[in-house]
Amino acid sequence: MNPQDYFALLHPIIAVSLVFPLIGIVVNRALLTRERRLQLKANQKSKIPPVVGSEHVNLGKWLSSSVVGVALLGMAYPIISKMLAHEALTKEPFRVVFVAAIFVLTIVSLTMLYQARTKIWRGIFASLTGMGLIILGFQPEVFRRDNEWFFSHYYYGIAAAFLMIFSLAIVQDIYQDRQNRWRTVHIILNCFALLLFLGQGMTGTRDLLEIPLSWQEPYIYQCDFANQTCPQLK
Repeated sequence: MNPQDYFALLHPIIAVSLVFPLIGIVVNRALLTRERRLQLKANQKSKIPPVVGSEHVNLGKWLSSSVVGVALLGMAYPIISKMLAHEALTKEPFRVVFVAAIFVLTIVSLTMLYQARTKIWRGIFASLTGMGLIILGFQPEVFRRDNEWFFSHYYYGIAAAFLMIFSLAIVQDIYQDRQNRWRTVHIILNCFALLLFLGQGMTGTRDLLEIPLSWQEPYIYQCDFANQTCPQLK
């Protein structure tokens, strides 16, 4: 393996070692928080410590930033490696600078989303973060599996990242809404996000099997993927 191959593995390594463990912890804290809330609502004494609520919020924020970060990293590898291979800086200097600026602005927007307090600014920075992901994802270097979007690692990841961004944007609204409408929305959307994460595990494993090491690419890409045949070695 050369440095390019190690760079390609950063995305799955961080996803497996950081994002997926965080998902389990956040789900656990969410269930405990809900159980405690229901016990108190029924005038029962709960043995669940009050701190689980704040832990759920704080860990949820870590999860959201991790999901967006790993999505950016997953798109950075194909964009950078293919741009270098095709000498895009010489052929398309404006697009290279534009893409680099979008990466920076997306990270800045996500950071500002954590700092924003008013609803309008939370909406603005959430929208800018999401727009950054979309613009980067539709660069020609990114493999999206458009013909199989319903089982695409890219589309599952972008959808999950959008749900995480939305969750960050409505955190304050959840606590201010006495009718619990935002909490209900949060629960429904994040149950869907959990399904997307499961899909990410399956599609990510599949894609790792399909991506060859850099020194294997010249031979592998001669294969006929539709008929599942490769040229015979002489």
